[in-house]
Amino acid sequence: MKEVNIYTDGACSGNQNEENLGGWGCVLEYGEHTKELCGGEANTTNNRMELTALIEGLAALKSRGLSVRCFSDSSYLIRCFQEKWYLNWQKNGWKTSQKKPVENRDLWERLLGLMEGQELRFYLVKGHLNLGWPDEKLQPYYRDFQKHNGPFPFEGFKKVVAKNIRCDELANVFINEHR
Repeated sequence: MKEVNIYTDGACSGNQNEENLGGWGCVLEYGEHTKELCGGEANTTNNRMELTALIEGLAALKSRGLSVRCFSDSSYLIRCFQEKWYLNWQKNGWKTSQKKPVENRDLWERLLGLMEGQELRFYLVKGHLNLGWPDEKLQPYYRDFQKHNGPFPFEGFKKVVAKNIRCDELANVFINEHR
């Protein structure tokens, strides 16, 4: 089974304001091949941009039957799949456990459709880390990463952090171009 890594991030400048700018960034990686994607929209939320980044990454895949590792700093996105929230949402007519409508249902449904035929694993990474820090300062974040995601080599963790930093840069491209 071919393995693809998708790294994602979303951003929203003025997230709590009625008028704002959101952006998303995504890096796809297959073997030695890398593809970067980014975009955004006005008057959105950070969570919508986090979801859109993964949607656009999955939509860019040219085949099915892939093993896809998804890395994101969005606990909203990652916990949904690690804890299978979406199963209860679907069972309860897209209502939360508090009987409220699920936010961003349109994006969740699109995302679930794009996941069909793929084998996905989800990894939560701490955002805004600095690879210029000494390894000793990164170690607590690495241990936390392993606690949430299972065993992972330290050098692999640093690569994930570097890709997360790049996705954050890409997520801000749209915002910076449209200010």
